[in-house]
Amino acid sequence: MDCNIKGLAHRRKAGLRAARILLGLSLAAFVTPAGAATQGTLGTTSQGSITITATVPNRAQITGLTDINFTNADPTTTATATQNDCVWSNTATKGYSIKATGSGTAGAFTLASGALTPIAYSVQWNQSSGQSSGTSLTAGTALSGLVSTATTPTCSSGPATTSSLIVSIASADLQNMVAATSYTGTLTLLVTPQ
Repeated sequence: MDCNIKGLAHRRKAGLRAARILLGLSLAAFVTPAGAATQGTLGTTSQGSITITATVPNRAQITGLTDINFTNADPTTTATATQNDCVWSNTATKGYSIKATGSGTAGAFTLASGALTPIAYSVQWNQSSGQSSGTSLTAGTALSGLVSTATTPTCSSGPATTSSLIVSIASADLQNMVAATSYTGTLTLLVTPQ
């Protein structure tokens, strides 16, 4: 009698174990890992599927820049030129930073003419278009925390411009220039998406 009871108990345990294994296998058949391809089976037709995933890296673009000419600037007053540009960033916040570097010594904002003393100029940036003043930039130092309103690179649709670049030469520096002599320099603007 005891043997029959023990045998019955053993068969029940084995049956429960088998049932658990079958249940686990059947659940596993319904759980497909995310992004896993499914393979077709042999038949008159065969169907499989794949998941396609795409990502892009952070990108930014600055366009709309134009050369600045201070021709016959009045040395009794500060000469200022303002232009509206387009900055585009593809980050979720459309954030970016901008760093300005001049062609003077150690990236200084200066204009030169041969052996003559270089003339300093100042640079400001405003993240809004149509502005006549902004945040003063320090040569070689990025201004961060800016946000673009551009919806496409080069502002081909949406706002035509997004930001303002303001370049000025102080009256005192204009007075140090030699008359009828061209002073030139290059201003480089580096935009980095954030």
